[in-house]
Amino acid sequence: MKNSFQKVIAILIVLTIAVTPTMAQPIVGAALMDEYVPQLEGKRVAVCGNHTSLVGTTHLVDTLLSLGVKVTKIFCPEHGFRGEAEAGANIQSSTDPATGLPIISLYGSNKKPTPEQVSGLDVILFDIQDVGCRFYTYISTLTYVMEAAAENGVAVIILDRPNPNGYFVDGPILDPKFRSFVGMHPIPVVHGMTIAEYGLMVNGEGWLADSVRCDLSVVKMAYYDHTTRYSLPVAPSPNLQTDEAIYLYPSLCLFEGTCISLGRGTDHPFEMYGHPELTVGDYHFTPHPIKGVSENPPLKGRECRGFSLTETAHAMLDSTNCFNLEYLLTAYQNFPNKETFFLKNGFFNKLAGSGELKRQMEAGESAEQIRASWQPQLEAFKKIRAQYLLYPDFE
Repeated sequence: MKNSFQKVIAILIVLTIAVTPTMAQPIVGAALMDEYVPQLEGKRVAVCGNHTSLVGTTHLVDTLLSLGVKVTKIFCPEHGFRGEAEAGANIQSSTDPATGLPIISLYGSNKKPTPEQVSGLDVILFDIQDVGCRFYTYISTLTYVMEAAAENGVAVIILDRPNPNGYFVDGPILDPKFRSFVGMHPIPVVHGMTIAEYGLMVNGEGWLADSVRCDLSVVKMAYYDHTTRYSLPVAPSPNLQTDEAIYLYPSLCLFEGTCISLGRGTDHPFEMYGHPELTVGDYHFTPHPIKGVSENPPLKGRECRGFSLTETAHAMLDSTNCFNLEYLLTAYQNFPNKETFFLKNGFFNKLAGSGELKRQMEAGESAEQIRASWQPQLEAFKKIRAQYLLYPDFE
């Protein structure tokens, strides 16, 4: 099998480089198969991946099976293995019809692989496209996979991918008292790390349960650094369909903890915000069910008034992005019934990472005052982050 590995790998590498017109185009870790496929020979392998786990246009699982790698099962995160489930949907374990492999869902009640689910494995390959935000749950899935692997003597290899928001670090730091699946570690809203760098930090800082250490290795990308602007070839989840939505996501996602709609149930989710009672804005939209994307969107069937931010996102493509508080503050200050602005389930505080931002908004603090309050912790995080970077930084 070794000779066949080498032949196919050589062809894949040549093809990958051939379609890379300039050094500005990153080659993802999954495509650099000579870096990891030889390590899988004779090993029992699981893949933790989803629809973004591609080598060119072919799924990583299909590629590995064609090379004779013994893939025995698939772990999948929120949104499912094929990326067909909307946020928060109940994902059931199943069988992949294309390969017959068992798919184990790591969302819902089974976020961490059980000892039985990792039993008999030698290696877990982790290959999922992230978007660089604390509350985007793929990094929480990575944490639990590493933790389960460490506890059960299984190695983990992360196949790295670009972070489309990897060129800045911003936002309040998580207070550990507010730890949840949408925020597990004391990091800012935007951490500015690739998913492999993040995994190295989780391991190195002792953030796994009982400070266990994962047998972790990574496959770095080629032609990537933290100034790279990267347009994702595949939407990472059903409601992040465009570059514009991905650039706006860090700032807009906190609206998920309020009564404000961010356009779920429209053609451009996460590129707008509004509400029927909002007293400002010249943009109008009406959420409606969209199968497989937003089947029961907030404020369904109600015309919302607010703002379209698509052009704002275009401007970010050539400038430094930030965690922008103005959207939240504008909506809160111009919402007539402030007692109903924040959802009663406390989700806003989970997304923000503490109760402080909500308190500051209610107290009428300005964006400048709020931003100043998290700067000392943000600077301390940047020093930790710097220890784990694999690529040249943006500063």
